[in-house]
Amino acid sequence: MLSAQAASIQPFLKDSYTTEDLQKLETLLNDSGTFRFEALSNGLFPAAMALQDDTEYTGYSNCWVRDNVLVAWGLYASGRVEPAVRSLQTLADYFLKSRHRFDNLIAGKSDPNDPMQRPHIRIRGEQLEEIDQHWAHAQNDALGYFLWAFSRLACDRAFEPTSDQIDLMILFVETLHALKFWEDEDSGHWEEVRKIAASSIGTATAGLLEFSRFYDERADLFQEHQIACDRIDILEDSITRGRNALYSILPAECIQEDPLKNRKYDAALLFLIEPLQIVNYEMAEQIISDIQEHLLGDYGIRRYVGDSYWCADYKEKLSPEQRTDDFSDNQETRDALLQPGEEAQWCIFDPILSVIYAKRYHHSGDKNDREKQIHYFQRALSQLTAEDCRMGGLRCPESYYLENGTYVPNDITPLLWTQANLLQSLEWMKKSTETNGQ
Repeated sequence: MLSAQAASIQPFLKDSYTTEDLQKLETLLNDSGTFRFEALSNGLFPAAMALQDDTEYTGYSNCWVRDNVLVAWGLYASGRVEPAVRSLQTLADYFLKSRHRFDNLIAGKSDPNDPMQRPHIRIRGEQLEEIDQHWAHAQNDALGYFLWAFSRLACDRAFEPTSDQIDLMILFVETLHALKFWEDEDSGHWEEVRKIAASSIGTATAGLLEFSRFYDERADLFQEHQIACDRIDILEDSITRGRNALYSILPAECIQEDPLKNRKYDAALLFLIEPLQIVNYEMAEQIISDIQEHLLGDYGIRRYVGDSYWCADYKEKLSPEQRTDDFSDNQETRDALLQPGEEAQWCIFDPILSVIYAKRYHHSGDKNDREKQIHYFQRALSQLTAEDCRMGGLRCPESYYLENGTYVPNDITPLLWTQANLLQSLEWMKKSTETNGQ
């Protein structure tokens, strides 16, 4: 039996659930603020909420493209359409403001090796402005996520894209092709050392595929806005190159020989299964098996073996200023602080695993899928903070890390990305329970 951090959650770690159980749980979480998503005035979401005075150093009051997309998707998939659309629309406004970065990359006028010349993926949200700080902006996955979600919601007719927004989507297609994302070294999900990463290639490919579906299903919009179709002749070529590159690397994350880049296991690959659904069943099974065997911990799931971010006694080893440095160019410095087995254990993955098994159960009716759905849902619930946590009770941490020999939530609590994933897993628990007639 799992043990919850919060005493009020312990009664909900059950082997089976009724509709009444989940209603009570949902009421508890809503009343406790677990699912509070406080957007900025323009609809964007900061990465983390209600940071304590001594945790402002994290910079998580800023907005990340990736986080906003995945929070928006979590809200949308859980039926909260309006805030999801608003966040994506505001991201589109930001990208249109910084159109020159796309145009210059496409025209070959800027150096893609300089991450500051790429579209910036960490911004001042309220002002929709770039931050004058060196950052690892070479993140093809962030571009892919936006293209994927914007195309998906447009296909679903959650909103009607404007001419400028359709033009922006084509700019994303052209930029990813200009970057040769299928062989481009980027900093990826974790904003670290640049490498040719399956998780980034897969995300970009998923974005292109979803745009291709949008183009096929909404050809009327392209005609209505008189958008030249020859601008996306590169689409199929990019998709083919992306798929080929992806499957030449999987199930690994990176197969480059450089030991700083080579990585066999990375939990970011989980997102290729859900929500992106870009890998087949057999490959999904291998990715999940690798994560379960090599990255699963008692408190969460490690991002990868050797991850030094929030390693043991992180706050003693690094000053507040150092903790938030861009380590993409000198990661060895931070890695030297890590002792094997003392990686932080993250909370964004278990609810996604629960959703994966929920969707499988929905199609298969296999009780083993249902049991795994419940197991990972329980793990996600057990990660909610204790009632006496200084960041508040029943909050969704970014991760648990070792502090003086004990796993505690790190300073990025609550993380909205974790909240969005937990919200989805609860919605799927409700659907599965209704299917069972309980």
